[in-house]
Amino acid sequence: MEQPTKIIAIITTKLENVLAGGAPVFLAKDAEALQKTSSTLEKTLDASAHEVDQDTMIIVAH
Repeated sequence: MEQPTKIIAIITTKLENVLAGGAPVFLAKDAEALQKTSSTLEKTLDASAHEVDQDTMIIVAH
């Protein structure tokens, strides 16, 4: 049976882009920190990083 896709983390430079929900939210100070944090979480959680927009990335477990 295939596991459903699940958002396991959100990384953003603009906290106002995120509503409260079930995934942890990481606030990045700039685009460079956004990319670095996304990459680190992607590797650590064995998941995939996806860009939602220029200010927000999600980490998804497939």
